[in-house]
Amino acid sequence: VAYDPWGFLRGEAELWRYGRDPSLGQPRVFSQPSPWAWVDVSQLQAAAPLHPVAVQCQEAQVVVTVHRDLFGTGRLVKAADLTLGSAACLPVAQSPAEATVTFVAGLHECGSTLRVTPDALVYSTSLNYNPLLTGNPVIVRTSPGVVPIECHYPRRDNVSSNGVKPTWAPFRSTLSSEEKLPFSLRLMNDDWSAERVSTVFQLGEVLHFQAGVNVENHAPLRLFVDNCVATSSPDRSSSPQYAFIDFSGCLVDGQLDDTTSTFISPRPRQDVLQFAVDAFKFAGDSSNLIYITCHLKVSLADQAPDPLNKACSFNKASNLWAPVEGTRDVCSCCEMRSCSSARHSRRLHAPSRWQGGRVRRELPS
Repeated sequence: VAYDPWGFLRGEAELWRYGRDPSLGQPRVFSQPSPWAWVDVSQLQAAAPLHPVAVQCQEAQVVVTVHRDLFGTGRLVKAADLTLGSAACLPVAQSPAEATVTFVAGLHECGSTLRVTPDALVYSTSLNYNPLLTGNPVIVRTSPGVVPIECHYPRRDNVSSNGVKPTWAPFRSTLSSEEKLPFSLRLMNDDWSAERVSTVFQLGEVLHFQAGVNVENHAPLRLFVDNCVATSSPDRSSSPQYAFIDFSGCLVDGQLDDTTSTFISPRPRQDVLQFAVDAFKFAGDSSNLIYITCHLKVSLADQAPDPLNKACSFNKASNLWAPVEGTRDVCSCCEMRSCSSARHSRRLHAPSRWQGGRVRRELPS
C-alpha cells in the first residue's frame, strides 16, 4: 500500500499544531492562540520517514487518525490491535480505501489525564498498539508501541467563537447569599417625594413610612414589613407597646374604627414598600415620645406572595383584607390573627422617633 510521506524524520519526537480543519499532517501558523496537539512517534521506530498519526484537538474532543502502515513497512496492522488511552477505547471508524482508522473521544474520556500549566490546559492520552499473537506463538513479527498524545488549550482565550453558556450560579446570586442587605426605614413627606425633615407630628396627622432595601448586586428582591412595634422607650420589649403591623405583614392598625392606616398600592418598586399610619400616642404618657421598631425582610421578586411574605391592609368599604400583590387568600390569616410564627427576616433596624402633640387616639398602657 503506497501513500505520500508526511515529511518527518524517523525516530524523532515532533511538535504538531492543528487548527479546526487542517490538512492532514501539515503544520499551520496561527495569528491567535488555538488548541494544538503534540505527538511523539519515536517509539514506533518506523522504517520510512513517515508520520502515521494525526491529531485534531477540538473544542470538547480529540480526533486521532491512524494510518495502518504504522511502521512504514507496507504491512498494515490490524485495527483491532489499536486502542486509545488507558481505558483501551476502540476506533469509531475505518477507511479501507485510505487504510486508516479514526478514534473520537471526549477530552475526559478513555482514561485521559489533565494537567494545568500557567498558559494552558493539557489533556494527555496515548495511542496503543498491542498485536495479538498469531500463528507460531514462539515468534513475533512486530512489536507493540505507544504514541503519547497531548492536546494543549490556551487558558487565556476561548477555544471557539461559539457563545459560552455558564452552568454556575450567577455572580450576583453568590453575593446575595454572602452579603448583608442594606435596609432602610424613612419618614417621608405627604407626597412621598422626599424624606421628611421634622419628626414632630400632631395627632390627627398621618405618618408616611417608606421601607427599602438596596439590591444593587443581588438578584431582584421584593421587600416586606414583617412587623412594626411602637414603644415609649428605645427598648423594643418594654411596656407599654403597640404592634400596628403584625402577623407577617398585616397592618392591623387599619381595623380600628377611627383610622385610615394602609399599605400604599401599587409599590413604586419591588424593593420599596410604603405605608401610612395615623399618628397616635400612649395614654397617660407625658413624654409624648414614640419609638418605632420595624422588622424588614425580603423574598425573591419572582416568588409569589404567601402568608409569611405579604403586605395586607384592611379595606373598611368591603370589610375585607386586601394584599398589595398576590391573591386575597394570603391575607386570610390576618382575620384569624394567627399567621405562622416562622420568621425569615434579614435585619432589624434602628427605631424612628418623633414627638406627639394633642391626644386624639389613645392607647391603653
